[in-house]
Amino acid sequence: MKTNNQTLLNWVNEAAELCQPDAIHWCDGTEEENQRLCAQAVQDGTFIPLNEAKRPNSFLVMSDPADVARVEDRTFVCPSDPREAGPNNNWRDPVDLKATMRQLYDGCMRGRTMYVIPFSMGPVGAPSAKIGVELTDSIYVVVNMRIMTRIGTEVLEALGDHGEFVPCLHSVGAPLEPGQKDVPWPCNADNKYIAHFPEDPSIWSYGSGYGGNALLGKKCFALRIASVMARRQGWLAEHMLILGITNPQGEKIYVAAAFPSACGKTNLAMMEPTLPGWKVECVGDDICWMTFDDQGQLRAINPEAGFFGVAPGTSMRSNPNAMRTLHSNCIYTNCALTPDGDVWWEDMTDEPPAEATSWLGQPWTPATGTKAANPNARYTAPASQCPVIDPAWEDPAGVPISAILFGGRRPSTVPLCFEAFNWQHGTFLGTIQASETTAAQAGRVGILRYDPMAMLPFCGYNMGDYFAHWLSMPGRVAQPNMPRIFFVNWFRKSDEDYYLWPGFGENSRVLKWVCERVQGRAQAIETPIGLLPVPDGIDTTGLNIPDEDMEELLSVDAQAWLKDIPAMREHYARFGDTIPAAMHQELDALEQRLRQAAP
Repeated sequence: MKTNNQTLLNWVNEAAELCQPDAIHWCDGTEEENQRLCAQAVQDGTFIPLNEAKRPNSFLVMSDPADVARVEDRTFVCPSDPREAGPNNNWRDPVDLKATMRQLYDGCMRGRTMYVIPFSMGPVGAPSAKIGVELTDSIYVVVNMRIMTRIGTEVLEALGDHGEFVPCLHSVGAPLEPGQKDVPWPCNADNKYIAHFPEDPSIWSYGSGYGGNALLGKKCFALRIASVMARRQGWLAEHMLILGITNPQGEKIYVAAAFPSACGKTNLAMMEPTLPGWKVECVGDDICWMTFDDQGQLRAINPEAGFFGVAPGTSMRSNPNAMRTLHSNCIYTNCALTPDGDVWWEDMTDEPPAEATSWLGQPWTPATGTKAANPNARYTAPASQCPVIDPAWEDPAGVPISAILFGGRRPSTVPLCFEAFNWQHGTFLGTIQASETTAAQAGRVGILRYDPMAMLPFCGYNMGDYFAHWLSMPGRVAQPNMPRIFFVNWFRKSDEDYYLWPGFGENSRVLKWVCERVQGRAQAIETPIGLLPVPDGIDTTGLNIPDEDMEELLSVDAQAWLKDIPAMREHYARFGDTIPAAMHQELDALEQRLRQAAP
């Protein structure tokens, strides 16, 4: 493979001099190359081929037990000024950290091949797409990056001789001495660094071979680095799903939604609506890049090409379309292996297998008393295989966003759904998005963990400045056509501790109300917190929900909200004077409205 991009060639040469790989391979992204690398990974003991009849061209990987998840305490964002990183990021002086990591990189790829992966975040050549090049010594990374992004020759062609790219350097940090036998999952458990240098911009990762620590197009590029780019260039890089919803009359809108972890984001992105005649299609389940078009409309692309989903809990009940996506061409990480050569994880089936090999490679039965799959076990699957992938999911222009949803896991206080008064109020609702860490008892509220816009671990700069960037968006074009903002909560519980709302496909009933609000057809009631559906505003046809439960789901308890206000102020105080004045004003106004409404 040839490129005349001298900046790229120079960087690859510099990295090779530092890391000292035995060979350099430029990835072309072809199926032939993929098959060859997978065969090599099988020979190395890293990949376990799955039953071809059940899951063609798919493999299971079991990682080192010390390398199973993102490591936030070893993830750093390193602008020159620590205030720019903000309290939401771990900061290290970029000069010092680069010096530390260069010492670790020195000779770190001896005995291994350096793979050069040109990759595109977004459809190749799309106006909103960005190019990165990852250097790695891990076949696991190459094969997963091929699923998660567009890689290879066409990306190099799009880059051209003088195009800009984000350099991403990754090593598992396990050099091999001559004659030394490799292990199935090489890593350096004691020296992990995932470092972001937004002023370059560049990404340096060392020691971990797992997920977002090593697939540097994922959270590292698509959110931490892209959020900095978006701030400079006037767009939004968000931790959001994108879906299209079509009513029985064929009218379609697109919705983006940001939820903290364990709030059903992927399930919503691929939902099977229970309402007759309604259809949901998936543009993306995790990342959303939004830019204004010439008409002032926010349009979104999914910069990824695959799904890197949490396997445990995924089933035909919770997410049938995800299960149907996983039929072939997938990589499974830290799932269990069944005797017939298939994968299994907790809640995948109503009955567990009688026996399996656990993710630790040990014999397992239901009586073992431990999990068969790691709680963070993953599947990597091509988005193109999703049976409800949206026809416009790779449209270079993106899809027009009519509504943005925020939400959290709140057993009490927060209603099923409500709409913000305006963009500023909607931004405020995003800043106070939270989940309760403990189940709420009768008359008591659980401990709130705030995750503004679901971006707390992923914003590449000070979160207070990020809120200001959100507030600035309508002023960036002459006639902005801003999406409406809504807040949802599928997890409200009764005093008897049962879920008031059935969730899953029934969430289409809430999306129906969102659509009708966007289209000007649904009524709403003004309350201290926002605009709520009228009593019969949510279509419950065919649902066996008692009237008193629906009343509870759509109620606003002013006293309960007032109890949350001190926690909201404490949350804001963490970011000091970077919190925009408008957000303090919104919080004061909320408190005033609640006091007026409280008995």
